[in-house]
Amino acid sequence: MSSSNVFPEPSKRREYIHKVFERVAGRYDLMNDLMSFGLHRAWKQDFAECIIPRGANPARRAILDMATGSGDIALRCFQRAGRETSITLCDPNPEMLNIARKRIEAMPLDDDARKRLRLLCAPAEKIPFAACSFDIYTIAFGIRNAACIETALEEAFRILRPGGRFFCLEFSQPRLPGLEQAYALYSKHAIPKLGEIVVGEREPYRYLVESIKRFPSPHRFNAMIEAAGFRRAKYRRLGGGIVAQHQAWRL
Repeated sequence: MSSSNVFPEPSKRREYIHKVFERVAGRYDLMNDLMSFGLHRAWKQDFAECIIPRGANPARRAILDMATGSGDIALRCFQRAGRETSITLCDPNPEMLNIARKRIEAMPLDDDARKRLRLLCAPAEKIPFAACSFDIYTIAFGIRNAACIETALEEAFRILRPGGRFFCLEFSQPRLPGLEQAYALYSKHAIPKLGEIVVGEREPYRYLVESIKRFPSPHRFNAMIEAAGFRRAKYRRLGGGIVAQHQAWRL
């Protein structure tokens, strides 16, 4: 089957991706561990430390974690933030959001802490909040799944207050000799096979591989971030270029 058959046309992307995540939600975290050999945990921890650095001012802040999945980034930020911080965990897929809900319910939190964690089911292209509602917008391994990346970036800009910050962690394509070829082979053959063994399906992981291949380079994505209105956009590569971390300001 050709790659084009597993990557839907724009008008069908939202429905297709919704079904993909419905099918893999139950084994989402396990597959992340297996596919990345556990490295995704280090990448996410580094990302959370950039969002809320050690010793950061515990001032009041509102964070929106888009495409929250199982809540990895949101809960890492919550543990680092002060008691004035509220976090909205947002995902377009109710199956994924339910996993985040169960994680929160299992945490030993007091009533005040639970009130500062909010769950919301909504797509990145249409966030049901007024303009200038948040101080920080985060999205990890999710923006490439937006039906329209440009619209998702414009929404991120709209809901941030002036002085707000945009953070994005996303897969990229390594450029190191040797790693590039090995990663391509691993992605094409091993990841779909893992999906077949662990989840019982290859197609969602063939889509995953194809979505990474089609995602813009970090340099081009940086330009898209600035085209949405953000300023001081920058990025750095992690894992030999397998992922890239982007930051920008809403000025």
